[in-house]
Amino acid sequence: MLFDFMTMNHLSEKTCSLSNPGRPSSVHQAVILAGGLGTRLHPLTANLPKPMVQLNGKPFAEYLVEMLTNQGIRDILFLLGYLPDPLIKHFGDGSRFGATIRTSLCSPQSETGTRLREALPLLDPEFLLMYCDNYWPLALHRMENEWRGSGLEAMLTIYANDDRITRDNVRISSDGKIVLYDKSRTAPDLAGVDIGFGFFRRSHVESLPKGNISFERSVYPDLVSRGQLAAYVSGHRYYSIGSIERLEATARFLEFRPAILLDRDGVLNEKAPRGEYVCSPEDFRWLPAARESLARLTAAGFRIFVITNQAGIARGALTLDDLAAVNQKMTQEAANAGGRIDGVYFCPHGWHDGCACRKPKPGLLFQAQRDHALDLSRTWFLGDDERDLEAGYAAGCPSGLVTPMVPLDLWVSRVLSSMPNFHSPPETRSGEPFTQHSHHDS
Repeated sequence: MLFDFMTMNHLSEKTCSLSNPGRPSSVHQAVILAGGLGTRLHPLTANLPKPMVQLNGKPFAEYLVEMLTNQGIRDILFLLGYLPDPLIKHFGDGSRFGATIRTSLCSPQSETGTRLREALPLLDPEFLLMYCDNYWPLALHRMENEWRGSGLEAMLTIYANDDRITRDNVRISSDGKIVLYDKSRTAPDLAGVDIGFGFFRRSHVESLPKGNISFERSVYPDLVSRGQLAAYVSGHRYYSIGSIERLEATARFLEFRPAILLDRDGVLNEKAPRGEYVCSPEDFRWLPAARESLARLTAAGFRIFVITNQAGIARGALTLDDLAAVNQKMTQEAANAGGRIDGVYFCPHGWHDGCACRKPKPGLLFQAQRDHALDLSRTWFLGDDERDLEAGYAAGCPSGLVTPMVPLDLWVSRVLSSMPNFHSPPETRSGEPFTQHSHHDS
C-alpha cells in the first residue's frame, strides 16, 4: 500500500495538538515536599527518607524527576527534613538527570508551610507544588492552559475518585472552582481528592503567618473563600507510596508495560451502515491487515484492549450474549493469526442515555486504565471517528484517526517506531483468555 505522507502528516499534527495542546509551559520550577518521617512505611524508612524507597530497582523520587524533565521542567527543588543525605547524594546537582536539583533543609517536625517559607529565596514567582509520595502522569502544558484560562490565582489537581480508593477531601463547583477543601475528610458532599500537582505563586508563601503551619490549612481555605482555587479534575488513577499497602500497585504501574487501545468497528472490522450493527459472528468481517497489525503489536509486547460503543444493545438489535459471541470470534481469529486481545470494554447504552462510558466520554478508557495499571499518557488510542479523538483527548491519550488513507497498519508502524527498544518479558504474555467488560464491571 502506498504510504500517504500528506495525509499521515496532517493527522500527526492533529494528534499532537490533541495530546499536548497550547503553547509551551511558562512554569519552569517544581517544588517537592519531601521532609516527613514516613512512619506508615516503616521499617522501609528506618534508614531512608520516603522518596528514596526503591521500586523496581530505583528510588521513587527518580520516577518523579524523570517525569518532570520529560515535561520540560528543569528546575527541581526538594524540601527535605528527615534523613536528607541519601537523596542529596543520589541526585547531586541534578546534571546527570538533565536538571538543576536543589534542596532546602528543615526539621522533620516542620509543617509544609514552614518548609515553603524557609525555601522562599529559592522559589520562582510561579511554581508547581508536588507531594513526594504521589505519582500521576503530569499533563503540564494542558494543565497550565486551563489554569491561565481560569484566571484564578492557583490550581490543584483533583483525582475524581470514582473508584473510591480513598476518602474525598474537596467539593467542586460546576464552574470548576474548589469551594471546600476539607483536610479532615469529614464534610458532607465531598467529591474528589487533592493529589498535589498544584500551581501556586511565591506571593502565597510570602503571605503565610509566622509559626509552624500547614500550607494546606492556611493557604487553601483563603483561596477557596476568595474563589481563587481552580480544580484540574482527572479520572486517571494516581499511584502512591504513602503506605506499605500501596507499594505493590505503584511498582506495577511504574514498571510500565506498553499497551494500546483500539476502537473496534471501522478499525478492526468493517463498520455496519449507520443505524445498523454487527449483531452476529457472521457479520464480523476483518479489515485488510488488521489481524496482521494485532500480531505485530503482540510480538512487540503490547497489551491490546478494545474500546467500543455498542448502542445496538440499548436499541434491542443485539443482546449481551450476541456481543460476547462476536467478540469471542474476534479474539479467537486474532489469536489464530498471532495476535492477542487482552480485554474488550463496551458501552451498552443508547446515544442519549447520558452515561459516562459512551465515547466521546472517556469512562471506558479510565476503567481500562484502572484495571490494568495503564499509563494513558503513553498509551495510544486509535479510532475511526472524531468522537474517538475526543475520548482520547479527555483521557490524556495520544490518539489517531484510522481512515482508508491511513489504515491501522500504518498507525501501528508509527506506534511501534516510538518504542523501538521495548521487549516484553516472556512470562507477561502467558495464557489467560480475553475479558469483556461493560462500564459497570469491576
